[in-house]
Amino acid sequence: MKNKILNILLFVFILAITISAQTKVGTTAANFLTIPVGARATGMGGAFVAVAGDASSGFWNPAGLARLGGNQINISHTPWLVSTNHNWVSLSIGLGDNTFGISVNHLDYGSEEITTADDPMGTGQRWEAMDIAVGLIYSRNITDNFSFGAAVKYVEQKIWHESAVAVAMDVGLLYQTEFSGLTIGMNISNFGTEIEMEGKDLLQPVDIDPGNSGNNDNIVSNMDTDSWPLPLAFTVGVGMDILKSDDWRIILAMDATHPNNQKLYLNTGTEISWAEMFFVRAGYNSLFKEEALEGLSLGMGVYYPIGNINVAVDYSYMDYGIFDSISRYSINIGF
Repeated sequence: MKNKILNILLFVFILAITISAQTKVGTTAANFLTIPVGARATGMGGAFVAVAGDASSGFWNPAGLARLGGNQINISHTPWLVSTNHNWVSLSIGLGDNTFGISVNHLDYGSEEITTADDPMGTGQRWEAMDIAVGLIYSRNITDNFSFGAAVKYVEQKIWHESAVAVAMDVGLLYQTEFSGLTIGMNISNFGTEIEMEGKDLLQPVDIDPGNSGNNDNIVSNMDTDSWPLPLAFTVGVGMDILKSDDWRIILAMDATHPNNQKLYLNTGTEISWAEMFFVRAGYNSLFKEEALEGLSLGMGVYYPIGNINVAVDYSYMDYGIFDSISRYSINIGF
C-alpha cells in the first residue's frame, strides 16, 4: 500500500514538472488567494507544501495539519503592495488522528475619499475595498505515513457597493517516506465556482428607444459583468532532512506549481535550526515564472516553550522587483 502511494505521488510530481502551459496572465479573479502566508513558509521561498510544519498549513497543504499534534493558532501580518495590508489567522484543533481548523485570509485595500467632476475636492463620502476568504478545514492521518486534508472556502471580493462571491475547495496529500526524512506533498487549491461582480451601482437608467420622445427614458437596467475563474493551482513538493543531529537540523525543500493563469514555476528553500529553538531560512520564489517580480527570500525565527504553551515568532524578507521589498511577521502558538 505504501509503495503504491509513493509511486503515484512520484509520478504526479514528474508529470507536473514536465507539463508546459499557455500563459494566461490576467485571466483570473480573487488573486489575493495566491498571496503567500506565514513568515516561516515565505522565508523558505514558499517551498512549503511538503514541509507544512505549522498552522499556516491550512493555506499550503491542509493535509499537514494532521501532523502537527495538539492545537495551534497562527497569525500572520504583511504590509503588502501599494499600501495594502494582508492578514492571515488560522486555528487548528487536533483530536487524535483528526484535525479540524478554521482560517481567515484578508486583504485590506483601505479607503479613499470619493471625488467627482462636480466635487473635485471630495464629496465627503469614502469608498473602501477588501477581499476575504473564510475556510473550514479537515485533516486526517490515514496511516502513520500518509495524511489527507481538505478545506472549503467562502470567497468574497468587495469594492464600495459592489461585491462578488464564490465557493472554493483545497485538497492536499502528504506522504512521509522512510528515506532520510523525505516527505512528498501535493495540493490542489482554489477549485471552485466563477466569481462575478454585482451591486446597486450596476443599476443604471437607460433609454431603450432614444428616437421616441414620448417614451420612458429612465428604464432601470442591470449592467451584467463578466464572470471570471478563481486562480486554480496544482502544487507538488518535496522536503528532506539533509542533516539531523542532536542540535542541528537542515531541511531542503522544493515545490513545483502549475497554475491556470501562468506557466509552471518552482519555489526552493532551506531551513537551518539549532536546538529546535533558533531558525535561519533562505529561498527563491517563482523560478522560471514569466516576468516574475518575486525572488530571493530570507527569514529567521525563535521557538520557545512557556509552560504548556509553545510560542514561535518568525520574520521573513522577500525581494519584490520594482516594488518595495516585502516583510512578513508571524506568531504561532501551540497549546
